[in-house]
Amino acid sequence: MSTDRRRFLQQLSGAAAVLAGASLLGPDVFAAQPPKKLFFKISLAQWSLHKSLFKKEIDTLDFPRLAREVYQIDAVEYVNQFFKDKVSDQQYLRQLLRRSQDYGVVNNMIMIDEESDLGDADQSKRLKAVEVHSRWADAARFLGCRMIRVNAFGAGSKQEAKEAVVDGLGRLGEYCHQIGLQLVTENHGGLSSDAEWLADVLRQIGQPYVGSLPDFTNWCLRREGPGFWGGKCLEEYDPYKGVATLMPFAAGVSAKAFDFDAEGNCLDIDYTRMLQIVKDAGYTGYIGIEYEGESLPEKEGILKTKALLQRVGARLGEVEGSRRR
Repeated sequence: MSTDRRRFLQQLSGAAAVLAGASLLGPDVFAAQPPKKLFFKISLAQWSLHKSLFKKEIDTLDFPRLAREVYQIDAVEYVNQFFKDKVSDQQYLRQLLRRSQDYGVVNNMIMIDEESDLGDADQSKRLKAVEVHSRWADAARFLGCRMIRVNAFGAGSKQEAKEAVVDGLGRLGEYCHQIGLQLVTENHGGLSSDAEWLADVLRQIGQPYVGSLPDFTNWCLRREGPGFWGGKCLEEYDPYKGVATLMPFAAGVSAKAFDFDAEGNCLDIDYTRMLQIVKDAGYTGYIGIEYEGESLPEKEGILKTKALLQRVGARLGEVEGSRRR
C-alpha cells in the first residue's frame, strides 16, 4: 500500500488492417481520414474486444498495439476485468506502460467493474470499497491515465442510496484528486441509469474532480428478473435526455453501438442527434468507442463505429462552419 493511500485511508477510518477490411465495411471506412477537424478526440474502450479477451485470443498487453496498428486509434480505455489480478503487480503494469509508450498510445482511463459497492449501506463496507477502488486509482496513475471510471451502485431507497453513493464516491474522489486523477461515473444500470438521480449525486459532491461519463446507451431502469443486465428491459430513461442531463459534468463520453444499416448508421442511436448534444455542451475531449454488437465481428463493428463518429463529427463541424460564415 502506498504511503499516500495509507495516509488517506487512515483519515477515512478516522473520519493496415483497416484497408483489408474495406470490402466488408463499405465506403464509410475511408472516413478514417476526414477532411474536417473533429470537435472531439477518439479513444477505444477495451470492452469492444471483450469476446476475444474472454476467449483468451488476445490479452491486455496486446491492446495498445491493436489500437494503434489495427484501428489507428491513439488512446485507450482499459477494463479492470481483463487484468484484475494485476492491480498491484508493478512488473506487469510496467510492461503494459512500455507497450503503450512503444506504440505511441495514450492510456486515458481504467474502467472498474465487479468490485464492492461505493454506495454500500454499511459504512465499514463502503470504506472498504473506497480502499479497493483506490488500488485501481494507483494503477491508473502508474500507467499515466487521466481518470478512472467507477459505478455508482448502492442499495435501499433512492434517497438512502444517494446519500451512501455521495459519501463513497466523494471519498474516493478526494483520494483521486490527491494523486492527480479525475474520477468519473456513468449510467450503468439501476439507479445510476436515472440521469436526474446521478446528476444530483454529482451536484451534492460538488467537486470538479468527480464527474460523469455519459454512455449513449445503458439507460434501462428496470428489467425482468434480478440484476442490471439480464432480462427484458421494462422501463428505460430517455437516452437523449439522459446524456444532455449528464453532459454538464462530463469528463468523458462513451459511444456505444450495436447494429448498423447499409449506410453505416447506428440502428440503436441517432448519432447525429447524440453528438449534437455533446457538441452543444462544449465538450472537446475523448469519445470512447464501445462496440457491443453481435451481428458483426468485433473488428468490423469497431471500425464502423469509428467511421460513423468521424462522418457525423465532420458534418457537424461543417454545419458550425457554415453558421459562422
